[in-house]
Amino acid sequence: MGDSAQAETVENQDDTHIALCVLLIEAAHIDGECSDDEMAHVIDTLTNKCGILKEDIDELIEKAYQKRKDAIDLFAFTRYLNQNYSKEEKLKVMESVWRVIHIDGRLEGHEDQFAHKLANLLRLTHKELIDAKISAREQLKT
Repeated sequence: MGDSAQAETVENQDDTHIALCVLLIEAAHIDGECSDDEMAHVIDTLTNKCGILKEDIDELIEKAYQKRKDAIDLFAFTRYLNQNYSKEEKLKVMESVWRVIHIDGRLEGHEDQFAHKLANLLRLTHKELIDAKISAREQLKT
């Protein structure tokens, strides 16, 4: 792989990680506050499920917060994931979002609405949304 192709791959991966991080941060903040547990789940997802190095997490989160602040809506981020993620990867994103939403042990209406909107933007079916929700709840029990 040439230097420019390698640089493009790294840039695409960085953009994908930023898009994912924005969605997770949005899920953490959707109820008006971001708890330590919610942020811990965001970081856990990024490091353990996405393989992002711990020393890169702070910079990634900072970039994601800036992108989130500058964004009008979530479409650009979900479009990017739709272009670069398989159905299985998008299902994992949805599970991660549900874990962040459910970590405080309650589900508020606007959190559920956000998850439904996100699933629609990620082109997931209602069944896939519910399956991801059930899977996330089970993972939190262990």
